[in-house]
Amino acid sequence: MSAKNLDAKGRFRSITVGFRVSPEEGDLLDRMVALSGLTKQDYILKRLLDREIIVQGNPRVFKALKHQLAAVLHELKRLEYGGEVTGEMFAVIAQIAAVMDGMKEECEWTEKK
Repeated sequence: MSAKNLDAKGRFRSITVGFRVSPEEGDLLDRMVALSGLTKQDYILKRLLDREIIVQGNPRVFKALKHQLAAVLHELKRLEYGGEVTGEMFAVIAQIAAVMDGMKEECEWTEKK
């Protein structure tokens, strides 16, 4: 038998929870997970349990920000020729803004030290 995998608090996670999402919801979930810097499991658990998500700046988060900002720019260029901004795009823009605000606050806090 293989060794039990314990979480950070020493708990054995033996229950599996699964659910279905649409392709659009799956894409949005993947974008939010990438911007958070967390694993998908940790992101979903924190959101479901209404816990605060603290984004730690690291190369993976910066890369996700770069890709999501490029996607937003592509969407804005597409809208130049007519169309509407989707609710998913508004959610991504809001998440990018929240991450950037958090990074700004962290920088201001470090500068005051």
